[in-house]
Amino acid sequence: MRVYGSRLFFSCAVQVIFLGYAIAHIKPIRINQMKLYLMQHGEAVAKQDDPQRPLTDKGKSDANRIAVFMRQAGVKVERIIHSGKLRTQQTADRLVNAISPGNKPEASDKINPNDSAVAFYTHCLGWQGDSLIVGHLPFLDHFVAHLITGNKNAGFTTYTPGTVVCLEYHDDNSWTLNWMMSPELLK
Repeated sequence: MRVYGSRLFFSCAVQVIFLGYAIAHIKPIRINQMKLYLMQHGEAVAKQDDPQRPLTDKGKSDANRIAVFMRQAGVKVERIIHSGKLRTQQTADRLVNAISPGNKPEASDKINPNDSAVAFYTHCLGWQGDSLIVGHLPFLDHFVAHLITGNKNAGFTTYTPGTVVCLEYHDDNSWTLNWMMSPELLK
């Protein structure tokens, strides 16, 4: 009886270990889930110094650090969208090779500083796959607050230039904040 019991125990232990191994190596299936990465453009030159407001050297360096961080985290996106303003385009260009190789950033006229977060949300409802949006304040603050709380004025996040927020959409029509990273934390 002891031998039988030991064999039974051994057999169960092997099955549990095998099951644990199998579960750990199965890639999750994402059904109706999407991640949005919402990034404020890098630090830009003051308007009085250059009306086009290109990125400063610090803004370029910060965008590069975020690109490396996102690539190392395994982030891949189907699309990168920016506002069309030079500072957002330059920021998007610094991320595209790291997280969306082979794609080109797209300009959108719906994500300028004072554009409607609610209107933009209805625009992106049909999207499939993960996306990065490079934009401005207060639009990004309003968009994150609208998705998380339903109130665009909730003041949910505090952006600094170059900060990126990762939100995830779930089957129950809810959004959660996965993480938030600023360039200052990557030095």
